[in-house]
Amino acid sequence: MSTVSTRPPEGRYGRSPGERDDRGLKIVGAVLGAALLALIGYFGYHYVGRNEISGQVVSFETSQDAMRIQLEVHKDADVRGYCTLRSRAVDGSEVGRADFRFDQRAARIDTVVTLRTTARGATAELVGCHAD
Repeated sequence: MSTVSTRPPEGRYGRSPGERDDRGLKIVGAVLGAALLALIGYFGYHYVGRNEISGQVVSFETSQDAMRIQLEVHKDADVRGYCTLRSRAVDGSEVGRADFRFDQRAARIDTVVTLRTTARGATAELVGCHAD
């Protein structure tokens, strides 16, 4: 005696009633992923592309009441702005802070500035540069 199955072979005639269609979830995931990448790109461009003036501390010399800091500034030639520098003592306390203006019509400025301090500074730090 042979038994005949009334069920069709698994997967032969489409999905069985228990399987889900995940195509909608895949589409939603792809759209959300693209939106996230666009948002990251926008903020990256805004941060990097819109910063019209930047600088870096090349070297510094310290004395009891001042620091001579060699600063390299990069900017568009027609941009005017300033950079904020600070000095900290060995214990980490801030002993000096000042803004230095850069109005020269040059794309690269390499200059030495003097930062007055209230005690001997151990470091010279560039806090940031800002365009006017």
